[in-house]
Amino acid sequence: MRHTLTIKMQSRKYSVIIESGLFQNIGKILGERFAGKKIALITDENIQQLYENLLKKQLDASQCDWEIIALPPGDTSKSFDTLTVIYKRLIEFQITRDDVIVALGGGVVGDISGFAAATFLRGIEFVQIPTTLIGQVDSSIGGKNAVNLPEGKNLVGTFYQPTCVYIDPDFVKTLSDYHFADGMAEIIKYACVADADLFSDLIRMKSHREAKLIESIIYRCCLIKKQLIEQDEKDQGVRMLTNFGHTIGHAIENLYDFRLYGHGQAVAIGMQTITEHSEAMGLTAINTSAMLKEVLTEYGLPAELPQGIDRKLLAQTAMKDKKRRGNKINLVLIEKIGKGYIYPIEKAELIKFIE
Repeated sequence: MRHTLTIKMQSRKYSVIIESGLFQNIGKILGERFAGKKIALITDENIQQLYENLLKKQLDASQCDWEIIALPPGDTSKSFDTLTVIYKRLIEFQITRDDVIVALGGGVVGDISGFAAATFLRGIEFVQIPTTLIGQVDSSIGGKNAVNLPEGKNLVGTFYQPTCVYIDPDFVKTLSDYHFADGMAEIIKYACVADADLFSDLIRMKSHREAKLIESIIYRCCLIKKQLIEQDEKDQGVRMLTNFGHTIGHAIENLYDFRLYGHGQAVAIGMQTITEHSEAMGLTAINTSAMLKEVLTEYGLPAELPQGIDRKLLAQTAMKDKKRRGNKINLVLIEKIGKGYIYPIEKAELIKFIE
């Protein structure tokens, strides 16, 4: 079944198309949408290895001039060194403002490709084809893109909306249990801040990868994000709810050099940690943290801070979060399952939500 959402931002209106099997015809789709243009398809080496023959067939079918730029997999590719490589390849390919960058991959590929599209020649068209569950339910929509610095994650970035987003839930079937769980953390996040019914459905689901269920869940998460980002494109208000668990999660990723925990795993720990403390402070309904821990555990996600972690160092790292404003930092808490809210605190108070 095909689901289509239209995202109406101030900067651009674009479609998000969700359909199982869509990738099998992506060459025709791109060819019709970008006839006569050059396509620079940015992916990672793992995706290239898995789909190289199909990619060539699809791109040839597009009847466009095309080039594949394959990056090393992993978060370390979200760097200025990688951007330099991408810019060089785009120049060699003689990309112009009339052409298009297509991102095929997970959140890392989408982020670095979006940043390149926003900055190369001051902006060229950009298409997202997310292959991970995180990408499909979260990072491919909304126009956020960024690169990392040694001091922290996503500290340099832009808001640059894609021209269109094509989501094929069949990619979920190819994910390892680890990467499937990583994506489920973002789905659980949306349920916590905006959809109590989705949270209940996640608890009741018996077959985590049943195709129709996954397609429906992806659509529901995309719909939630559409509603949030249309109200707040630049992440100054209600869109911040999508950062639930991320302040602590990003700090965990950074402390462990983006190697020990995937993004979703780190966010899961962040959601659980902050909810346990907000509940103890009377800022969250009683028993919420127990319900959250149940669903995180059900989907194979961690729910406790790493043993022996320096909590003061974790708090100091989290204080560098890009959501801070002056001496304040905006935490996202949940009043109860399905209702998130923004809770500004002094940066020094953050330790209360970690110790």
